[in-house]
Amino acid sequence: MFETVITQFILWFPSILFGGLFAYSFWREPRQFRNALFLLLFILTTASLLLARYGQDWMILPIALIILASPFASVIALIANGIIVIRRNGLSASSALPIALALFIIGMFAVFPFAAFLGAPSWFISLMTLFILEGLWFSFTLLALLVYSFLYRLLPIRRTYDFIIIHGAGLNGTEPSPVLAGRIDKALELWERQGCDGMFVASGGQGADEEISEAEAMARYLIRRGVPEDRIIHEDNSTTTRENLEYSKALMDERMAGKSYRAAVVSSDYHVFRCAEYAKDLGIAADGVGSHTRSWLWPAAFIREFAAITRAHAWPYRAILILWAIPNALALLMWLLGIA
Repeated sequence: MFETVITQFILWFPSILFGGLFAYSFWREPRQFRNALFLLLFILTTASLLLARYGQDWMILPIALIILASPFASVIALIANGIIVIRRNGLSASSALPIALALFIIGMFAVFPFAAFLGAPSWFISLMTLFILEGLWFSFTLLALLVYSFLYRLLPIRRTYDFIIIHGAGLNGTEPSPVLAGRIDKALELWERQGCDGMFVASGGQGADEEISEAEAMARYLIRRGVPEDRIIHEDNSTTTRENLEYSKALMDERMAGKSYRAAVVSSDYHVFRCAEYAKDLGIAADGVGSHTRSWLWPAAFIREFAAITRAHAWPYRAILILWAIPNALALLMWLLGIA
């Protein structure tokens, strides 16, 4: 009996470990990137154990087919989406992101067969090994953030906020773009839900091709919807997501004069987790609230967000590079010294 309990504990230990780490980290602070990693590890270890323990023989073939087909289906879907985005928004680095990700997936699977076919030298094989290792971490974190971002957007909102920060998203002339209008409408919905209490922070500067600041356009939109002018704070200097929050924090701190407050950070659903994470880094007590994004635009927008989050959490890529470089450097040194 005791041995059975120990065996079961050992089998379930990875699932218990990652589940516990996720629960504790999420309880401490939901706005952390590592929560996404712990959650996906928990899901994978738990699913693997349940399948190994309770799975039936007939399940093996369909699961294997799904796993094998997923990369091909992803490539087709990404290329199709990229074509749609380019047709609607024009060709740009941002609109080409789905196609770029599709090419990356193809490269992950094709690089070694291609190298073997060409009879590539050992140094090239070594470089491609580095590409695969970095690519595996990239793929894991992309999936992790995709799963966790979906969960984060579903968190219930029951708080009353002192400030509702609206992130800018471009203008059509002097009017908010459809994306920005969606963010403002979501902020209004939140404000009305809490009894029209709290202040809006319209956050967005004036671009080189814009007639007025995004903050001014947002304020005009809010006033037309019945929001009193004295309930709107203009933050019209920011040009990036982080500046949106830095400058908004300064205005909120000034108004509250040292008193504590809580804010809602309203942005598009694909963007909301990064906004919430930046707010955490800046010491703002805030929750992220996401507005709806059109389905055809969502993949390209999410990939862009993932790239920004990856830049902020790049140390694993550097660690993989170092771990790859050490044995290769030793091998080169031995070769130079004439050691077998």
